[in-house]
Amino acid sequence: MSLEVEEIPVPLKRHDSLFGDAEKVSHSKYHGSQVSWMRTLSLAFQSIGIIYGDIGTSPLYVYSSTFPNGIKNNDDLLGVLSLILYTLIIIPMLKYVFIVLYANDNGDGGTFALYSLISRYAKIRMIPDQQAEDAAVSNYHIEAPNSQLRRAQWVKQKLESSKAAKIVLFTLTILGTSMVIGDGTLTPAISVLSAVSGIREKAPGLTQTQVVLISVAILFMLFSVQRFGTDKVGYTFAPVISVWFILIAGIGMYNLVIHDIGVLRAFNPMYIVQYFTRNGKDGWVSLGGIVLCVTGTEGMFADLGHFNIRAIQLSFNGILFPSVALCYIGQAAYLRKFPNDVADTFYKSIPAPMFWPTFIVAILAAIIASQAMLSGAFAILSKALSLGCMPRVRVIHTSHKYEGQVYIPEVNFMMGLASIVVTIAFKTTTNIGNAYGICVVTTFAITTHLMTVVMLLIWKKHVIFIMLFYVVFGSIELIYLSSILSKFIEGGYLPFCFALVIMSLMATWHYVQVKRYWYELDHIVPISEMTTLLEQSDVRRIPGVGLLYTELVQGIPPVFPRLIKKIPSVHSIFIFMSIKHLPISRVVPAERFIFRQVGPREHRMFRCVARYGYSDKLEEPKEFAVFLVDRLKMFIQEESAFAQIEPDRHSGGINFHVNPIVEEEKQLIDKEVERGMVYLMGEANVTAKAKSSILKKIVVNYVYTFLRKNLTEGHKALAIPKDQLLKVGITYEI
Repeated sequence: MSLEVEEIPVPLKRHDSLFGDAEKVSHSKYHGSQVSWMRTLSLAFQSIGIIYGDIGTSPLYVYSSTFPNGIKNNDDLLGVLSLILYTLIIIPMLKYVFIVLYANDNGDGGTFALYSLISRYAKIRMIPDQQAEDAAVSNYHIEAPNSQLRRAQWVKQKLESSKAAKIVLFTLTILGTSMVIGDGTLTPAISVLSAVSGIREKAPGLTQTQVVLISVAILFMLFSVQRFGTDKVGYTFAPVISVWFILIAGIGMYNLVIHDIGVLRAFNPMYIVQYFTRNGKDGWVSLGGIVLCVTGTEGMFADLGHFNIRAIQLSFNGILFPSVALCYIGQAAYLRKFPNDVADTFYKSIPAPMFWPTFIVAILAAIIASQAMLSGAFAILSKALSLGCMPRVRVIHTSHKYEGQVYIPEVNFMMGLASIVVTIAFKTTTNIGNAYGICVVTTFAITTHLMTVVMLLIWKKHVIFIMLFYVVFGSIELIYLSSILSKFIEGGYLPFCFALVIMSLMATWHYVQVKRYWYELDHIVPISEMTTLLEQSDVRRIPGVGLLYTELVQGIPPVFPRLIKKIPSVHSIFIFMSIKHLPISRVVPAERFIFRQVGPREHRMFRCVARYGYSDKLEEPKEFAVFLVDRLKMFIQEESAFAQIEPDRHSGGINFHVNPIVEEEKQLIDKEVERGMVYLMGEANVTAKAKSSILKKIVVNYVYTFLRKNLTEGHKALAIPKDQLLKVGITYEI
């Protein structure tokens, strides 16, 4: 049977199995640039509770960390206040709010998003799993460098051809991830401890040890409730932090008017020059305490996916900056009259009738600040999984409304334990602050370097603008970092040791995964060999659908012949299944799967690549299976339709032949699905070759093996039912 179809003016072109649905996908952006003002105002209010808890609670400990040995000269307060104000203006406001937020990846921000954005424009990832079809995904949105812009082309070529450049970018990314984890560990410790310390104003008999124990109890509760997610109490966050900002702004205004309105002179930057002239090296060392006023700044960028640029700009400039600045100004005015109270400035400066309300809100604000950083750390780690930097661990999505709110049990336990140990060991906010500042400034510096690459490669800005950005922000961050490093032995070593351990584990896992991928790529099974295997007399086709999980996105993995030799049978419908994470935040479901036929059609074997963005949630097994089967039937129908299209020589149109076999194949698939679906996974034991170096043997045979055996197994992370799982053991020597 044939049907006459109207003439098609363009040549016939083969499409992948998703062509029909891909056309329906909206090209809307996620950064919310097109939303209404009412929606933007609503998001701005919500952002107050999610991303400003950390930077908003900094006034609890900045002055005490800056003057650990007391105030020697009253005019030093003007210099420090001026440094605080201009640090707030330059780093969070100018750098992040008005520049960095625009380097979002389809609305998602953070160090990992910058790396993913760069990897779309240049092939810098060390696992060669790029496919031409990836660029057709609607959220990919890459714009090839213009031929006139030779600099962007030159940068792209250098990045792609230099292994050292790839390693540097990858190292910066995992260092940033490690520092965020360190931040998530230290934020609860310093925020809760500084808030609880205020109780000694009304109960002077309490010792510092007792304050530490109260803080530990709160921290234990905080980490224990992580599994319930912030969504359960999300609506209370913004009102509580809003009340906090109103309180600190009001108290700051009160202290300014009552004690010394003259501190407003600190807006003159000459007081910074005088401060350093007067104090020399001591002034430089004090920068380690001053930089704590911008803790949590990276959260504005990392949590961009929940809001939009305009909402964050409104909330920062309209609420956060005025409130926090007034608080610091008021504290400086109070200290001008009572310099001996610098060790506990915040609580000493509160008017007596306002103490208990402020104390209660301070505790709540500290807990919320900690919660926000923990959620951010979990979200970044869940994104790092798509880089192959970590074993597949169970990522639990705690919110149906906010996709970025996730919980990782193993990580939560380790961070909670580390936070409690730090609180007990360091005991004071000053000591914790020495460690805390390194996490903050290192993350700033990494963002500056990655942003410079984005400006060169993607934004294609004028070289003068790029140099200004790099020199101005890079030099300021370098000065702050050098100051913090001067306190290395006083606590600054902690985040370095912490980051070194985490980076070593992430680098080890990634190194072995890359080597394993290349091993499988070098040992792929030719189609002819697979066909020969299947045609052997002792190989039976058994009922049901078999899914063999493999990292490879092309070719037959070496575990397949081993499976045939051990169990000489293959399911009636067999799919080589790959889970692939694209360097974008989300892949819409309609573009999730790519199918290809493997071998002769009568073998009914397919290759399927399921593509996810780093913010996407893996479906539950039943939902995944239904979706997979539906797309497989669609692929078979489209492949058959394409194969049956042929030009009509007489009319100039085309003939479309309907193949009745297609319906039989679709019915067969439904029948085999009812008989059962079996998930097969290669249990690869990776070992170093006998001639390998001692270091490589330690990394591969011991560290990697320890991680693989002690963290959640892959089938649990993919939520594969145990009764449908079959593992096939194989050893790779790399």
